[in-house]
Amino acid sequence: MPTFDALTTPTDLVALNARAVRASSAAVSHCAPADLSKPTPCADWTLRDLLVHMIAQHRGFAAAARGDDNPNRWRPHPLGPDPVADYRAAADDVLDAFAADDILERAFPLPEFTTEFRFPGTQALTFHFIDYVVHTWDVDRTLGRTTTFDDDLLAAALPIAEFVPDDASRTAPGAAFAPRRPWTGEAPSTASSPSSAAPPAGPRSPTRPL
Repeated sequence: MPTFDALTTPTDLVALNARAVRASSAAVSHCAPADLSKPTPCADWTLRDLLVHMIAQHRGFAAAARGDDNPNRWRPHPLGPDPVADYRAAADDVLDAFAADDILERAFPLPEFTTEFRFPGTQALTFHFIDYVVHTWDVDRTLGRTTTFDDDLLAAALPIAEFVPDDASRTAPGAAFAPRRPWTGEAPSTASSPSSAAPPAGPRSPTRPL
């Protein structure tokens, strides 16, 4: 299993993030208008709410990768008449931004988290990577579909997820994640949740029961 430090090269982290984003695009491609009102694993969010969040995060991270610290770049916007196209455009935008040769050496402004300092590119990409591993499962779960990730991607996600303390903070009001659930014994690529993955500290979605 790779360690966190092993995810600091472009061939690993950038490629893994791109795979997670493309998996999320594939999941979103199955959304129909009637699905938008369905509840998601993110407490109090419908699929519409989740897509709005996912699009806003892509746009925000893309802006941050380009050095733009305007907090308005992270502002959620209502979905247009074609939510799948909206999502695909945002996903393409962040993948384009993250494709820069020096992306891991850049300092990312993440104003939703703090305006006091910028984050190293490696750390920012790990935030984005783990978020879209989890959100892919959120979308698939909402649509009654099975999430299938390659084992190497889940193996990379796990040590990042394990940086998140599994303590009383997960039961606090507004916590990003509910307490971790024990593994059920299912194969990691077909489990009903994406391993024990949960993103590090930062702007996140409402509590999901993992």
